[in-house]
Amino acid sequence: MPSTAAAPRLRGDLGVWLVILLELLTFAILFVAFAFARTRELALFNAGQDTLNRQAGAANTVLLITGSWCVACAVRAVQRSASAAGARWLLAALACGAAFVAVKLAEYAQKIDAGVDFSSNTFYLFYLMLTGFHFLHVLVGMLALAYLWAKTRRGAYGAHDVHALETGAAFWHMVDLLWIVLFPLVYVMR
Repeated sequence: MPSTAAAPRLRGDLGVWLVILLELLTFAILFVAFAFARTRELALFNAGQDTLNRQAGAANTVLLITGSWCVACAVRAVQRSASAAGARWLLAALACGAAFVAVKLAEYAQKIDAGVDFSSNTFYLFYLMLTGFHFLHVLVGMLALAYLWAKTRRGAYGAHDVHALETGAAFWHMVDLLWIVLFPLVYVMR
């Protein structure tokens, strides 16, 4: 008797998964470079970390994890053909992303006011490069979520088609995962 169970499948688009893999590899290289530079200039990196706002970094961690949860809830809602609920969950995820951006911009403004830039020292070079590159990923993720929200709100997705939502969710979860590594590495670990 043949099995009627669906074969396991990759959630989302293969092309986006390849982009995610490349992005994770790029960040992994940057994380290793940060760790190596830290071993060479430990006192400088410790002093630099002391100037960072750990509360802001922790708040951003909570915001991104909450945003990922909202995206997962949106996918589940749309899988049940509850597009209106899915759209609300995506809007909540966008709000988390916008709050992340606001907190990060306030952090950057404090650093700029203090005269910090890429040429300040090795720690700030890595801090600005890593968090700035991640910030760009948050913005791209928010653009994708905004597009998906608009289409979900119009009922374009449902139990019959969640592929695009799963693709956007995979990218957003990557952004979240990167911050979960970046925050302790740059802000906390001694």
